[in-house]
Amino acid sequence: MNDSSPGEGHVHVVGTAHVSADSVREVEETVKSERPDVVAVELDEGRYRQLKGGTPDDIEARDLLRGNTVFQFIAYWMLSYVQSRMGEKFDVKPGADMLAAVETAEAEGLDVALVDRDIQTTIQRFWRRMGTLEKMRMVGDLAFGVADARGVGIIAGIAVGVFLGPLVGLYGDVVGISDVFLTRVATGAVVGAAASYLLYTIASFSLNGDDAIIAGLGGGAAVGLVGGFGLGYGTGIVTSVLGGLGTTIVGSLVVGILAGVGVGVVVGTILNAVGLFTPGENADIEEFDMADLTDGDVVTAMMEEFRRFSPGGAEALIDERDAYIAHQLVALRESGHSVVAVVGAGHKAGIENYLEHPETLPPMESLVGVAEKDGFPWGKLVGFGITAVFVAFFVLLAMAGVGNERLLTIFAAWFLINGIFAAGLAKLAGARWTSAAVGGLVAWMTSINPLLAPGWFTGYFELRHTPVNVGDIGTLNQILSDEETPIPELVGKLFDVPLFKLIMVVAMTNIGSIIASFLFVTYVLPVIAADLGGVTGVTNLMLEGAANSADLIWRTLT
Repeated sequence: MNDSSPGEGHVHVVGTAHVSADSVREVEETVKSERPDVVAVELDEGRYRQLKGGTPDDIEARDLLRGNTVFQFIAYWMLSYVQSRMGEKFDVKPGADMLAAVETAEAEGLDVALVDRDIQTTIQRFWRRMGTLEKMRMVGDLAFGVADARGVGIIAGIAVGVFLGPLVGLYGDVVGISDVFLTRVATGAVVGAAASYLLYTIASFSLNGDDAIIAGLGGGAAVGLVGGFGLGYGTGIVTSVLGGLGTTIVGSLVVGILAGVGVGVVVGTILNAVGLFTPGENADIEEFDMADLTDGDVVTAMMEEFRRFSPGGAEALIDERDAYIAHQLVALRESGHSVVAVVGAGHKAGIENYLEHPETLPPMESLVGVAEKDGFPWGKLVGFGITAVFVAFFVLLAMAGVGNERLLTIFAAWFLINGIFAAGLAKLAGARWTSAAVGGLVAWMTSINPLLAPGWFTGYFELRHTPVNVGDIGTLNQILSDEETPIPELVGKLFDVPLFKLIMVVAMTNIGSIIASFLFVTYVLPVIAADLGGVTGVTNLMLEGAANSADLIWRTLT
């Protein structure tokens, strides 16, 4: 399509599929036949450098402290992974159409214009514009595309079980879960874990990776059941090693996780049975004709489907970029240039509409910078509320007459359990000792303010020693496309990639702090405040402190 006015240049928009060999040929032929002044491509500086074989920019350590950096890269990774898998199916490198446009322009001696918005800005705005449920749906849909729904249910069940466990330890007796039962569960878990590792090690000599894992887990589960509930052997040893509190914690967590996994498997089975989230014949990427992917009607339908899935995400990923690219093209046209613009087929209609009606373009300043979430800032309200509750906890106890020594003991327990869990899980994920220690030292503070996260600080120190850049995403895609390597070896390769290791270190630090906060309230506080009446007694003291505070304020004012 040619868009021009008297005295101006004109723009010819070519819509392509980023993994289509036909699109590559179309781009080459169009550029050679049109011979425009400028070939405009849907690239930013970073992606252009990558396509040309350059080194991507490293992630700056300070950027990690801005908040959602890691989550933005996860979103970018998932989108990149889907595109790279399509490229493998059709034997075309993603971005080949853009590279063809650039190389053809250079060979013909034509100027090249990079007219897309910076990818980091796009992903940041994409993530911020999506609601929490939309983010969960996006992750779930991508996962269901490569895994059975029951597998996703198991993962979700584990996450739920970690939080359900402390409630089991605190209120389990209400539903008949006794301390004796939890002790047997803890024994079975410890014995079973040891047996699983031993059996996996033995089986790995004669079986492949996946079969060895199945043998280890199956044998360990059988040994654990017999050891914990059949013969009862090892109960005394486990209790003496873990202690009474440790045994209760392990037992209740195992019960919670098993319950969560059980529910996850049942829900996943039901979803499979009714056909939800299960890839069908039409979902097989090989069923698509690449020509269809560049046909306007098909692309429009795909874009509208994504818009129904995530209106906010579609606005950042599609609409805003249509407007941003159109701004660049209008400027080139008004400068008198003839332009061939090579863009993804999904952007063609929107860009052409703006070229026909440039007066409808939104202001450029609204398309760049940090996107603000619409609506009331509930997250900030909750964050400040939790901080206020934590401060009020100590103030009210002090007003109720609880001594400074006892308050310091409670605070020290809070500090230690957060630090130990955050630093321990960070180290388990491969963090350096210094990085893990920093995360552990700030965990007590960040756990009372959801607007901060200890993982950001751990990641900050990790990035000071290990360079991480967007190019790692390509390495991750290659590893994940390997369907022959055993899972343990595959996981090891993932951890060798700096970006994956960084994400895991940040995530595990945060998870450690979250777990510690639940354990403190449900297990630790009742123990160290036993002479105060446990949780109930502390609650009564806080009410007494509130009454004393109100009385003090009233007497001061009157």
